[in-house]
Amino acid sequence: MLMHQGIGLEAFNELPDSKAVHALYECCNSVTLARDLTRGRPYADRAELFRRADDLLFSLSESSIDDILQAYPHVGRRPGSTKSQAEQCSVWDSSPEVMAELTAAVTEYNDHFGFGFVMHIGGLPREVCAKSVIAAVRDRMHHDPETERKVVCNELARINRSRLERMLGPEGGYDNWG
Repeated sequence: MLMHQGIGLEAFNELPDSKAVHALYECCNSVTLARDLTRGRPYADRAELFRRADDLLFSLSESSIDDILQAYPHVGRRPGSTKSQAEQCSVWDSSPEVMAELTAAVTEYNDHFGFGFVMHIGGLPREVCAKSVIAAVRDRMHHDPETERKVVCNELARINRSRLERMLGPEGGYDNWG
């Protein structure tokens, strides 16, 4: 869960640098990206912030992308938990058999590519979520490493956009951030 939800663009632009970096790190899991986005303030509109976030993400080195991937929980598990996400989060509404299949698929992916699987799942109905992720893992296993790196960056950009949208909230933000 993001701590800085619904702050609005104007309030975000006015945050002290340290708080802006913290809010952005919650969205992108990269101090470098958060710091560079903070330095780009003020943003005239959301589209400018989103474009800048994408540009910066796509300019990062592979090792920086790997660092970002290390911050993401393993698919099917929550950070610091031995329970599967299915047991803790309604997003994964799947049987133990499906969750075992998901775990096997992402393990194979990790072994094959050497980094964890990420996918933006926003908008997927929870009853098909795990099965959709399994299908995506299987499909992406056919990529060569260079192509998969590009797909991963695109998925990270989609996740960042979703989190930035939550951070900003509705136009003008919520009153409690004013």
